[in-house]
Amino acid sequence: MRIVILGSAAGGGLPQWNCRCSNCTLARSEPDRVRPRTQSSIAVSADGSDWLLINASPDIRQQFFDNPQMHPREGLRHSPIRSVLLTNGDVDHVAGLLTLREGQPYTLYATRGILDSVNSNRVFDVMAEGVVARQAVAMDQRFEPLPGLSVTLFAVPGKVPLWLEDETMEIGAETETTVGALIEANGRRLAYIPGCARVTNGLRDRIAGVDALLFDGTVLYDDDMIRAGVGTKTGWRMGHVPMRGENGSIDALAGTAIGRRVFVHINNTNPVLVEGSPERADVEAAGWTVAHDGLSLAL
Repeated sequence: MRIVILGSAAGGGLPQWNCRCSNCTLARSEPDRVRPRTQSSIAVSADGSDWLLINASPDIRQQFFDNPQMHPREGLRHSPIRSVLLTNGDVDHVAGLLTLREGQPYTLYATRGILDSVNSNRVFDVMAEGVVARQAVAMDQRFEPLPGLSVTLFAVPGKVPLWLEDETMEIGAETETTVGALIEANGRRLAYIPGCARVTNGLRDRIAGVDALLFDGTVLYDDDMIRAGVGTKTGWRMGHVPMRGENGSIDALAGTAIGRRVFVHINNTNPVLVEGSPERADVEAAGWTVAHDGLSLAL
């Protein structure tokens, strides 16, 4: 199995277009210290030829340009992307669907709850009916978006997308609007969980024994954005478990049998983004990799 992390940042990317926090400032002035990053998405393949795109970042066009594996190879119109899977309906995971509208056939997979949120917005009708098939998939049932590659979706604690929040919103609920994906090919297993509000016993059991875990690394501490002076929301309020602190993911997953551990979906204010920082060293000493755009894994 081959995995390419196309985008490793959370919503807004790094640097964010209007942000002058210390990380965004360094990403503009000293990119060797803080690498610029695009918004969250990965591609997975069983054979290195046909690819499953998981989450369609607003930056998807640039991500395809930057990764030759994603370039057209045949005729006048072609794409190695054969199918697309959504793990939630957040803007940073669905807006790129608008770029994938140039008459290219593929199948869009998502749970019924996520797919309904896309279907209810007519702007996504640019994915022409008859060209892009929209396929609802059931939770906890294996399906094959590509030959030789199987996926099982499972609920993780989360929340509805920001643009669907209302007074009934519940943070930490396990529903089909925030899911993880267990991906299997050639006897290897990958767990992809870019959004998760807390680590539960059920989640630990689900991912035990995987060869690699790509996990929500939005914030280092729950109050990252407050410390940086750019917002008032905590990680919990945004539906993201912190790496460190009370109930942090590093300690919560420390005893779980996992191969490679990689943090993805990293917010622009997270101090682990600074190369050589004490925060980066701490995370790496705990056995985790901080993802960057273009990072490739072979399982």
